[in-house]
Amino acid sequence: MHRRQGQDAALSDLSHRDTPWDDHRARAADVQAIYSELSEFERLAERIGKCSGVLRFGQTPDPETGEMMLRLREAQFCRVRHCPVCQWRRSLMWQARFFQALPGLVEAHREARWLFLTLTVRNCPVEALRPVLKDMNAAWGRLVKRPEFRQVQGWIRTTEVTRGRDGSAHPHFHALLMVPPSYFRGQSYVKQARWVELWRDTARLNYAPSVDVRTVKARPGEVDGDVSQALRRAAAETLKYAVKPSDMTADPAWFLELTRQVHKLRFIATGGLLKGFLRDGQESDEDLALTDGDGQDDGSRVGFNWRPADRRYRRYRQADAEPKTE
Repeated sequence: MHRRQGQDAALSDLSHRDTPWDDHRARAADVQAIYSELSEFERLAERIGKCSGVLRFGQTPDPETGEMMLRLREAQFCRVRHCPVCQWRRSLMWQARFFQALPGLVEAHREARWLFLTLTVRNCPVEALRPVLKDMNAAWGRLVKRPEFRQVQGWIRTTEVTRGRDGSAHPHFHALLMVPPSYFRGQSYVKQARWVELWRDTARLNYAPSVDVRTVKARPGEVDGDVSQALRRAAAETLKYAVKPSDMTADPAWFLELTRQVHKLRFIATGGLLKGFLRDGQESDEDLALTDGDGQDDGSRVGFNWRPADRRYRRYRQADAEPKTE
């Protein structure tokens, strides 16, 4: 951590790895402004306005360099689905949980292979998004009952909605599937063309949808047979944002209608050996702060607060705390 800790020193200047805080909190302010335009969303605007206003960090040594670095210890989050800060932290939380469990998964299922599957349907008017998402969820329920899917030992599926250039909505699923080695042998293997047919039939579509399926495997130069890094990349893609922050602010009317359409819908599901692995909507401030980990917390705190005028986090000494003494 750099030493320029003046009264108004910026968080991004003191800790480069925490630079994303400014961007996500600035986008949250933009979303708050959009919600503030209608009384229907006033409560959401108020909650976002209070989100992550003060960040309190501890200091821990970098395991590689030994240099002291900031590590978030305390913050209060609004947990509004489309708050850019909370969406970012939730994605990191899900990834962290997966990464923490990954060694155990690999050890318990050494022969397992993994697939990354993306299922789409045609774009729809954003006003029609809710029934389309409900139909997609029902289609997934039918898909997992098909004989071809019974080979899947466990799965994580997330929903993403992006904004089309014409203002339509593009809903799609990302899924990480765990399969046995036998999946790739003989009649067990499901080709990409067959995945298209399966999704067309279970989604009851009158057209061939776009479906992408690929094997999760190590890149050239990585340890042959070690899929850990590849799984991390696939998990990061699966567990990314449900809605891009840029789509939230590009068209306020589109975003407000999206908020109405997805109200109380679940955007993550799990099954098989991964059932209950991740749970949507169940997270505490501590979960979103990602406070689990090194355990090296002496109670000292370095505070920063959000400054709307310059859209940055700066030093806030009132939130500081001295190390605990025995």
